[in-house]
Amino acid sequence: MTNFTHILFDLDGTLTNPRLGIGNSLKYALQQMQIDGYSDEILERFVGPPIQDGMKNLFGLNEQDANLAVEHFRVYFGEKGLYENEPYAGILELLEASYRSGKQIYVVTSKLEKYAKRIISHFGFDHYITDLQGAEATGKHSGKGQLISQLMERCQILPSSSVVMVGDTHYDLIGASENHISSIAVSYGFGTQEILKSCNPDFIVGSVDELAELILG
Repeated sequence: MTNFTHILFDLDGTLTNPRLGIGNSLKYALQQMQIDGYSDEILERFVGPPIQDGMKNLFGLNEQDANLAVEHFRVYFGEKGLYENEPYAGILELLEASYRSGKQIYVVTSKLEKYAKRIISHFGFDHYITDLQGAEATGKHSGKGQLISQLMERCQILPSSSVVMVGDTHYDLIGASENHISSIAVSYGFGTQEILKSCNPDFIVGSVDELAELILG
């Protein structure tokens, strides 16, 4: 039986489905950069790692061009893209039930922190969340392990099996392992079952209902 006291949620692909907004923002950035390289497969790989890394690794951009592409991405995302997004069915109810049961709830995301705060406020998640850790605009210190560590240090959360990271990509699972906390992989987001299993998470769930059953018992 699980008894999680502190739950760290990833945002994209775990709490919300951001495909439309991120896809449109990426298309806009590539158009501005005059790059022809968008595809659904690219989008799947773009979500998860820091945005600067995605621009460099997926499109072969140097540091300067990657930073410019990120600026274009954020122009669209800050105005429209962050609202082209929707919570997965049952997520709000899960957050409320977890909160009412006395669990401490956090969000740890590689998304720019100011955007993450606007998203959780827009969907009413902020009523249940104790704290949020997002990425800096520069992209520095934005690895998931680093972000988890920053949040745990700030909130004085000690490593324990009762602390759990919930996420849909290997970045979340590796970050949990680096910080010596439990991990739950959700396969309804952007990560594949094969890659998630290869990270040896403590649990894998295929739906929000399964996640709720695991967290709430």
